[in-house]
Amino acid sequence: MTDVFGSSQKDVHEQVVFCADEQSGLRAIIAIHNTALGPGLGGTRFYPYESESAALADVLNLAKGMSYKNALAGLDLGGGKAVIIGDPAHDKNEALLRAYGRFVQSLGGRYVTACDVGTYSEDMDIIARESRYVTGRSPAYGGAGDSSILTAFGVFQGMRASAERVYGTPSLHGRRVGVEGVGKVGHRLVELLREDGAEVVICDVAPKAVERVRLRHPEVEVVADAAELTGSDIDVFAPCALGGALDDATVSRLRAKIVCGGANNQLAHPGVEKQLAERGILYAPDYVVNSGGVIQVADEIEGFDMERARSKAAQIYDTTLKIFQIAADEGVPPAVAADRLAERRMSEVGRIRGIWLGR
Repeated sequence: MTDVFGSSQKDVHEQVVFCADEQSGLRAIIAIHNTALGPGLGGTRFYPYESESAALADVLNLAKGMSYKNALAGLDLGGGKAVIIGDPAHDKNEALLRAYGRFVQSLGGRYVTACDVGTYSEDMDIIARESRYVTGRSPAYGGAGDSSILTAFGVFQGMRASAERVYGTPSLHGRRVGVEGVGKVGHRLVELLREDGAEVVICDVAPKAVERVRLRHPEVEVVADAAELTGSDIDVFAPCALGGALDDATVSRLRAKIVCGGANNQLAHPGVEKQLAERGILYAPDYVVNSGGVIQVADEIEGFDMERARSKAAQIYDTTLKIFQIAADEGVPPAVAADRLAERRMSEVGRIRGIWLGR
């Protein structure tokens, strides 16, 4: 059974809500990890989990990751996440989404939802018919639209910073980059890499996703699976599928000098970051480099402006370099340095918000 309350103080979640509506088929879990910086903002993942325990474990990990991501993105927002259990291709319907929206509304703004795996801007528009606390909406409703645009842009900025650290130049020109997963974020990352002159190798469990990339970029190489990709001769590995991509077996065969991708929770278990460091592989912490999407949808809260959001996402380059420098100065892996920086901001700003303002 998953430990809802966590084994350490930083793993404790403030609130976990189980949502069910029998007639629409809704089974969802909303997790709010930390609201020291503001309401918990994070997407809604619609996925056919093998069990409710697996769904709970995923939402707890994702919500915690959002606390750290939002902190390092410089946002006045905390960490939250939601999962809807089911196959979005078959189980998604208006009634289910609206029922879910009622549960989001019932939290009174402690949680603000957005898109994630299995959900899209059009779904957010439906959810918003029952809740005020929805972002990532379609442009027709004044929203930011597809958040994968700036997610991919942010990952690319993190990759440029990684290349600067390893190769002394922020360009990926002539570098061989392996992209695992070419869905929402991955296919956009391929575009940016090709524009920069990188050689690209891809893999994806969905043939249609591979075909979409190959139609636009027939020069892109395709391999059978992640095992073949990570064992091949690549300079950069970009995990852009689901979490847990970096396990013991993957790290042991990895030939890349850099890991920088859009997937959440890439480290399969604690200690993987040390294995990467011991092998001389530079790891750009996932919640740092993939924060472009949350920056995009957060900008919607005050009235969306793409140029403003893009400018803020471009700062991921500097933040990533800062984390690499802290890691070098303190003799710790970048993931540890990133955690410390995020926890410091949550603690310092959280304390300031404890100053009483009166009634």
